[in-house]
Amino acid sequence: MALIPINIIVADRSYRLKIEPEDEEMVRKTIKTINEKIVDYKTNFAGKDMQDYVSMVLLWFATEQTKPTPELESQTGNKEKLDKIEELLDKVLLQK
Repeated sequence: MALIPINIIVADRSYRLKIEPEDEEMVRKTIKTINEKIVDYKTNFAGKDMQDYVSMVLLWFATEQTKPTPELESQTGNKEKLDKIEELLDKVLLQK
């Protein structure tokens, strides 16, 4: 599949990217979130320049990516339940 060019703006700077067409919506939503966070940090925190705000957003974004999602927590809980069931079944089968 061919890459498509898109223009994005992050922290008042324009960038041209080439991405897969199916990734465009995700990329645009991510850029929107980043720019909203920059405005939020500019409003709520003192900073010297745009680099400070971009750094704050980068730290926030990286931290958010490492947090477990409810879906991941649910999968972990389900795996633990399945492991327990498997353990009980093994005990029953070994008693026969």
